[in-house]
Amino acid sequence: MTIRVYVPRDAAARSVGADEVAERIAAAAAAHGQDVQVVRNGSRGMLWLEPLVEVETAEGRVGYGPVAPEDVDGLLAAGMLSGEVRDIGAHLGVVDELPWMKRQQRLTFARVGVTDPLSAEEYTSYGGIRGLRAALARTPAEVVETVVDSGLRGRGGAGFPTGIKWRTVLGAESDLKFVCCNADEGDSGTFADRMLIEGDPFTLIEGMTIAAYAVGASEGYVYLRSEYPDAVATLRAAIEIARSEGWLGDDVLGSGFAFELHVRVGAGAYICGEETSMLESLEGKRGQVRAKPPIPALEGLFGRPTVVNNVLSLATVPVILAEGAEAYAAYGTGRSLGTSVFQLGGNVARGGIVETAFGITLGELVNDFGGGTSSGRPVRAVQVGGPLGAYLPVEQFGLPMDYEAFAAAGAMVGHGGIVVFDETVDMASMARFAFEFCAAESCGKCTPCRVGAVRGVETIDRIVAGEDRQKNLVLLDDLCELMTDGSLCAMGGLTPMPVQSAVRHFGKDFGA
Repeated sequence: MTIRVYVPRDAAARSVGADEVAERIAAAAAAHGQDVQVVRNGSRGMLWLEPLVEVETAEGRVGYGPVAPEDVDGLLAAGMLSGEVRDIGAHLGVVDELPWMKRQQRLTFARVGVTDPLSAEEYTSYGGIRGLRAALARTPAEVVETVVDSGLRGRGGAGFPTGIKWRTVLGAESDLKFVCCNADEGDSGTFADRMLIEGDPFTLIEGMTIAAYAVGASEGYVYLRSEYPDAVATLRAAIEIARSEGWLGDDVLGSGFAFELHVRVGAGAYICGEETSMLESLEGKRGQVRAKPPIPALEGLFGRPTVVNNVLSLATVPVILAEGAEAYAAYGTGRSLGTSVFQLGGNVARGGIVETAFGITLGELVNDFGGGTSSGRPVRAVQVGGPLGAYLPVEQFGLPMDYEAFAAAGAMVGHGGIVVFDETVDMASMARFAFEFCAAESCGKCTPCRVGAVRGVETIDRIVAGEDRQKNLVLLDDLCELMTDGSLCAMGGLTPMPVQSAVRHFGKDFGA
């Protein structure tokens, strides 16, 4: 009987030796005459356990990790392939039964870490393409309203209702429409887009195809950052397989609907994560922010109506169509319905991916899932939502992960990245970094962002040096107000959020 052994092909796992572990298992098993099939799956998201090796058994998939290449021979000799080795540190038990996994509600990430990312057969056997078939059996307007009713909101940062955006594009008159996926995942502490594309690319393809059918688009583009070569290769391979399966092309699943999908690789500009800058880059121009209106839903790529959504938004659409809007909306709280994929990084003991319903508290994510800091020192601050997100103290760990609750607290959920800092962090330096980052990454089109960020660095330096501290703190607040109100996009408009939150919650670091 063939024994299936799973070793992740995810970039994070490969960076710590997963390729060598996979090769060592295959070679050692062959040398001992054991019939082993090594499957390269995505990561389960428990990054502190990578490389995580799973052995398929009658009880389920038994995990061992982290496994180094030099550990393989000893594990095999001890009987790892039977799944019964329990007296060694690497043994984890049945992976699905681990507390980290059991506490999650995986909808978007249901197949990530479970299937071979490039196996069309495994994708369909685990529920793939059900959503696309359900969509094609309805009218485009019905598909749009299903997404509206689900409450799905954009996962790229703003949290705008996905279905409302689609409804606008559907109603726009044009002989050509586009669907664009913003996969330029540049926020610090975020890696869910990469992990999904590397671990389950077909779900993104399916989601984009459903979006195209719903709004009447015939072409789609995934704008993927150059820093993700593994994701680029995986997605391009998946698109070719999808085309051969009839999931893309001139006649999608025999419906007569035509949709083509292309990958475009960005050149590393953070500003191209902003939707209009991304569209400029896709058109072959310098990545600069466009003034709005007009909005991309009416005049987007090449001036045509365009759906622009994040990876996680589009990848969630198939499960909504397959299971129904009500089933998805049953998760979450208030206006934040469904699940979100949170990413734990920074100085955290257990970093990785957590998909759970909106409403879980920040403290539960950092302490229960993350295990506190990796340094063992007390947590002092957490930044949520990328480099433009607010810094929150432990006193706010009771805050629920909910768009409205975070907005009321002067913060944002954003893309769900959570970066943890211990008591040694200097929050004045972190506020200064926000301005430095903005100065480096600004597209330069508007004065409040281009000049304001530079003035911000200078003002914080004067505050820290003790020069007219109170006067400069007032000046800093005025500068932040100007950037918030006067910038063309969120680059300059949100840079004040980490600065003001640092001053508000950690004033003593500024000498206040």
